[in-house]
Amino acid sequence: MTHTSATAATSNGYGSIASPHHLATDAGEQAFRAGGNAIDAAIAAAVVLNVVYPNNTALGGDVVALVRTPDGTVRCVNATGCAPSGQSVERLRAAHGAELPMRGIDTVTVPGAVRGWESLRAFGARLDWAVQFTVAIRLAAEGAPVSRSVAAAIADKHDVLMRDPGCREVFLPGGTPLREGELLRQPALAESLAELRAEGPDALYGGSVGRRLADGLRRLGSVLTIEDLAGFQAELADPVRGTFRAHEVITSPPNTQGFMLLRALDRVQRLGDPADVLGARAGELAAIFERSNAVRDLLLADPRFADVDAERLIGLELDPAERVLGPRRVGGDTVGISAIDSDGFAVSLIQSVYNSFGSAVLEPATGILLQNRGRSFSLDPRSPNVVEPGKRPRHTLMPVLVVKDDQVRWVSSTMGGHGQPQIHAQLLLRSLAGETPAEAVGAPRWIVGVQDSGDTNRTVYLERDAPSDAARSLAEHGFVPKLLPPHDEWLGHANLIEVGSGGRFDAASDPRSDGAAVEVELPAR
Repeated sequence: MTHTSATAATSNGYGSIASPHHLATDAGEQAFRAGGNAIDAAIAAAVVLNVVYPNNTALGGDVVALVRTPDGTVRCVNATGCAPSGQSVERLRAAHGAELPMRGIDTVTVPGAVRGWESLRAFGARLDWAVQFTVAIRLAAEGAPVSRSVAAAIADKHDVLMRDPGCREVFLPGGTPLREGELLRQPALAESLAELRAEGPDALYGGSVGRRLADGLRRLGSVLTIEDLAGFQAELADPVRGTFRAHEVITSPPNTQGFMLLRALDRVQRLGDPADVLGARAGELAAIFERSNAVRDLLLADPRFADVDAERLIGLELDPAERVLGPRRVGGDTVGISAIDSDGFAVSLIQSVYNSFGSAVLEPATGILLQNRGRSFSLDPRSPNVVEPGKRPRHTLMPVLVVKDDQVRWVSSTMGGHGQPQIHAQLLLRSLAGETPAEAVGAPRWIVGVQDSGDTNRTVYLERDAPSDAARSLAEHGFVPKLLPPHDEWLGHANLIEVGSGGRFDAASDPRSDGAAVEVELPAR
């Protein structure tokens, strides 16, 4: 983790960005120094992360972002991809039975990220589209040093990556897994990025890159077509909001799980808002999230296809008999970017391929790795989340902004799969207790719920250095610990920026990641 908070006052204002990889943060810093704002910085970092953090994000993945503009308006960019038009529950059940596989071509949905960047730019980006791709193209073509996290993921997913020719060529050249510090070269991806730089987003959504991608996926057995790509647009939506300790907490609406954070904070207030809810009463907070997990697993879906309302989900309590064992959620490999500037722009951007290396399908002609977000669909025709053509799956990505008196206080973003609302809640509770961003993101964490084989709804992933009173409370409430080392990646990569006095920013990136956080003096304009 790197953490900065500058001290010398100047008249030009400041920008700040925190991301889970230092090269992405560097790209965001360069965007600020080139005259860009928080939108430009977030997008520059997001593009680079697709090159340097492929276990967590890729051009074949999705984006959900919150953007706040200087007039105080907050909007949600929902660029979560849908099932191909040729997909159906009947087809998938015939091929796979009652449940989709963890990976493979049938878990691929339409990639939404690039359209998401396009929509985000429309809120006031200052730099040209092409500028955002320069660093990423160079890193893809010349090679980026393999980080600790990527090297560990390649080693862990060796057998999975070996089964796909595209993944094998990129991540295991000559059959040998790339190791930390070696160069990850992606010439086909560099070419696709260069076409996106020259032609704009339409290069993927119906243009040259999209045609190569659709043709390659068809040869691999996908039903995704160039028409599916050409027809995709990001959705601009109003966020969902809640009040907690005189702060407004803002996050993303369904089909995302943002409601779970507001649901948890509402229940904490019903408990009397105890100061020790992360300590001696941690079991009570864990029980809140266990119930929230059940609501999400049973009822969250695409509101364009099902009757899904965030306020209802926040208020709902399920009968215990309805709390079925949640599906295996495979962690969740994602990146979060937090960015803000003195001009009043703020961005929380979440981007993902879902599982580590997504579907583990890398289309060779484009170098694009595809997400396995389709794994989140149900194959039960009775479920509101059952797969349908053009439908978005229920989604884990959830950006967060916290505002008080019409001023941003914190910009929060995190990896963490189904545990993202739990991480955000812990970050906010620590921040409101007076912890700095570095202290909040570096503190021991825990996540309740199914993440791997053998887990139950009462499994709690708990770092070994967690306070003893929290561990004791979790056990007393019936939660079964799965102990992890301090700062373990299973507990997510969080990035947090606090707005301090005088308009200065205090930013931190998670020690569980390969990230960095900076505050930048903005150039005179």
